[in-house]
Amino acid sequence: MKFLALILSILSFSLGFAQSLPFDFSSSNQNFVAFAGTNFSFNTDPNNGANPVAQFFNDGSDPWQGFTKDLASPIDLGFQNTLSLNFYGFDPNAHNIVMKLENGVNPNVQVTVNVPAGGGWTDSIVFDFSNAVYSSNGSPVNATGTYNKLTIFIDGGVATPGTYLVDDISDGTAATNPNTLDVIYSTLVWQDEFNTPGPINALNWHHQTQVLFPGFGWANNEEQHYTNRIENSFVDNAGFLHIVARDETFTDQGLTKNYTSARLNSKFAFTYGRVDVRAKLPIEAGTWPAIWMLGKNINENGGYWDANFGTTSWPACGELDIMEHGIFPGQSIDYINSAIHTPCCYGGNPNQGGTLATDLANSFHVYSINWSPNQITFLLDDVGFYTYNPAVKNGDTWPFFEDQYILLNVAMGGIAGAVDPSFTESPMIVDYVRVYQNSTANIDEQESLENSIQVYPNPNNGTFALNLSLPQKAQVELFVTNELGQKIYTSQLGEIIGNKLESIDLGAIESGIYFVTVVVNETPHVSKLVVK
Repeated sequence: MKFLALILSILSFSLGFAQSLPFDFSSSNQNFVAFAGTNFSFNTDPNNGANPVAQFFNDGSDPWQGFTKDLASPIDLGFQNTLSLNFYGFDPNAHNIVMKLENGVNPNVQVTVNVPAGGGWTDSIVFDFSNAVYSSNGSPVNATGTYNKLTIFIDGGVATPGTYLVDDISDGTAATNPNTLDVIYSTLVWQDEFNTPGPINALNWHHQTQVLFPGFGWANNEEQHYTNRIENSFVDNAGFLHIVARDETFTDQGLTKNYTSARLNSKFAFTYGRVDVRAKLPIEAGTWPAIWMLGKNINENGGYWDANFGTTSWPACGELDIMEHGIFPGQSIDYINSAIHTPCCYGGNPNQGGTLATDLANSFHVYSINWSPNQITFLLDDVGFYTYNPAVKNGDTWPFFEDQYILLNVAMGGIAGAVDPSFTESPMIVDYVRVYQNSTANIDEQESLENSIQVYPNPNNGTFALNLSLPQKAQVELFVTNELGQKIYTSQLGEIIGNKLESIDLGAIESGIYFVTVVVNETPHVSKLVVK
């Protein structure tokens, strides 16, 4: 999220994020790659606001402007030699549509269909590939075989600008859900319900206020200072966290900015699981609310984890943007975006997707990520809309085998565009943040302990929380040792089943490395503890 405008390279490959027909454009995986001066985006049906459609735009600079899509499953002309789509013209003119099949066992073929004048929707336009032509020379052919790429030209061969809608591209195959979760995470391991009014819970959250670039501020030409003031982040009497962007002149670290806000780092990090955040969003022009994650190993000055774990630069640490709003000026006000940033693909990269919600400012929605060893799926209100699953998982495409932590913030300006001159203040309101990991019912005892015991914050000042989630009744003992193995703290927690949150205060203790051992039914689990 935070480095988007600094990255000027836009990578044009998809790393296997292909999609199979049919396309109804209800999933952001169904995006086409635009080329030769075109633009692809998602829109809604002018006649039915609940129906998502594709929007194709030609700027008229090239006669063969088009839109292309790699297919996860090939089109098989032996099974079905006709394809169809619905087309919407905003103008009353006649148009031609060229459908081209590429990367097949046989040479590329195409069919051209003329759409009569009149505008509006023309439904079920049929492309009959038994009467196709070879793309190379225009010779007629009864096309056969399988093809792995679909390309569409609107007014192909004519340099004419225009905006068009397309829906329901089909080859007769049944629809499948590309966002089916491969792992269900059901054990709640960490949460903040924001039930205590006043300042944020310092056991759970760190205010990140140090600017990343001295003398400049934050990336992306953002116009705010982040502060730890209660004016910018607090829990109200109803049990909701407010992260408030405000219009005010504020000087900090030698810089004067026109806006203030807050950026929170979770003092909890984990590998694999599900995050649910229920929130309302600011939607004013120029606001940029975000719910996202970074690798705990990021070397980012001022970040909570940097001093003890910051060994890796962005984007090698990996970034998971669960929800961003407002960074695509001109997009529907109801559009939210999710993205993946890795060494191979970052900034304006193809590894992103989005979806439409309703009434973002006044209605709560649940923004989620389901992160397994094999795929990462983003969800809105428990409905998946984008899945990241590269065919090759290595350091370039998948740095997501180490701990990540959660960030909540509202930025101002920059990529989000000009701030409304009448803006005064607006909050992102969060009801809860919850992290789930695997149920321990079907895994061995040691792995069960790994998933059931969490120590946070870590590092800390000698005060920390122990979060237990034990599916079966167990006797639990806790002790803390120094690097010499000497016990400096012991507690008999007794018989526990289910969830238990225990606060531990080691008192006056020197900075250094310690070890927390939790013994569950005589099986130990050891965590390194860093005391600052």
